[in-house]
Amino acid sequence: MNLFDWFKREITPKTVTERQTDAPRVAMLHREFANHPSKGLTPARLADILAAAEQGDMLAQAELFMDMEEKDAHIAAELGKRKMAVKKLDWTLEPPRDASAKEKKATKDLELLIRDELDIGDLRLDMLDAIGHAYSCVELGWGRTLQGYWFPDRIEHRPPSWFICPQDDRNTLHLRDSGQIYGVPLQPWGWIPHIHKSRSGYLARAGLHRVLAWPYLFKNYSARDLAEFLEIYGLPIRIGKYGPNAGDKEKRDLMRAVLSIGHHAAGIIPDSMQVEFAKVAGGGNADGFKTMIDWCEAAESKAILGGTLTSSTAANGNRSLGDVHNEVRMDIRDDDATQVDQSLGTYLVYPMAMLNGWFADNRSPSFVSDTQEPDDLALYADALPKLVGVGAKIPLRYVNLKLKIPEPEGDEPILSVAQPAAQNIDPATTAAAVAALNNPPKASASGAVDNPPPPERMTDRLAQDVRVPGREWMDKIMAMLDAAESLEQLRDMLLNAYGDLPSEDMSNVMALAFAAADLAGRFDVQNGN
Repeated sequence: MNLFDWFKREITPKTVTERQTDAPRVAMLHREFANHPSKGLTPARLADILAAAEQGDMLAQAELFMDMEEKDAHIAAELGKRKMAVKKLDWTLEPPRDASAKEKKATKDLELLIRDELDIGDLRLDMLDAIGHAYSCVELGWGRTLQGYWFPDRIEHRPPSWFICPQDDRNTLHLRDSGQIYGVPLQPWGWIPHIHKSRSGYLARAGLHRVLAWPYLFKNYSARDLAEFLEIYGLPIRIGKYGPNAGDKEKRDLMRAVLSIGHHAAGIIPDSMQVEFAKVAGGGNADGFKTMIDWCEAAESKAILGGTLTSSTAANGNRSLGDVHNEVRMDIRDDDATQVDQSLGTYLVYPMAMLNGWFADNRSPSFVSDTQEPDDLALYADALPKLVGVGAKIPLRYVNLKLKIPEPEGDEPILSVAQPAAQNIDPATTAAAVAALNNPPKASASGAVDNPPPPERMTDRLAQDVRVPGREWMDKIMAMLDAAESLEQLRDMLLNAYGDLPSEDMSNVMALAFAAADLAGRFDVQNGN
């Protein structure tokens, strides 16, 4: 059977078992070392690097972006949070639309194969390097399990500096090749080329690091200036004084002594010389440098996570604002996960499905990350019975989905509500109800009923019986209403007090109510109502 990738390029066993970077023409990439363009970086040099990348030479830009994550602890921490938020997500394979029973079973088998053989968390982490660079390429080498199933047994993230875009297609990645100016196309099914849309633009300009480069540069200037400031003002100025007859040798000895005192807090000088420690007037002020550093780090946090309160607590910050910023971060996480899912479905799941012959060439499962947060169980437990009671038709699958409760499979045991023990019903009340059924009311000559029918008499009795326990409930609820400062607080107080409300008397009354309803039904049947 002939196999083809997504772009209709034929696949052969040789193309999947041999890695492209093992070829002699690109072997030089393994021997390359970064030039670290961040060393001595200036605004003019940064502008030149970014402009060259726009014209197709992305090597210096890729190396600079790698330096930024390595040298800037704040950028590394914020990007780490964003990557880890996706790395830890659970995932599943969803069968293709209108899947047959055979396709559903094949989907489960493929999911088990991936879980057994691959570390999806580490793979996601490598792919999310594309947040900053706009692209991340993971090379695959294919092998077989002991059962004969195809799977990528060699997975390696390749540095972004290994890739280039041809001038006539600035959104297509090529592998750099010593014999080709614009590189060579990536080998089909040999790569997971993840393109991440952090911002609009072609590949050279779509990376988030393009935005972070300027705060990174300005912060480095301020950090350098702060270090020089502390070096000058952090130590007192030592002034050596020598006599008018001192020669060059004495002056040199005095200078060495002054320098030695500064670094080693010890030194010797002749009696004819002296060292004076002078304090700088005003002592200097480092606030300006720290303000600039704080501004740069805040700008980096906004660009990476959409806010600052999930990174640090400002003086005027509060929990509500932090929650809002965290919701923004969750939106970013969900979008990152969706983009990674698409690449994994195209460049990992589809090749594995085709190589193992589990699906037709136009059918394949989808890779889906679980980004859903479990909703408030207490709120749903209160709201769902009320909605069902007024006639809302709520599918059971919807409830399981919202609350992240898996549906049972086969004869798997399930939880059930324990049936309450039968309540003791007052024998006298039951006897009175039975007697009323056997002696229906008689009408007077005027047509009026001398005695009300049993249902009405039982209703009156129940109303009397429920008055006392109902009042106890209402007193407690009214006390909560007076103490609550908001509807949310009242809701929480009601939920917390639910198990403490006196229920025994009310349970007895409800048992009588059920008995009365049953007897009233019998009465209606006997009298043909």
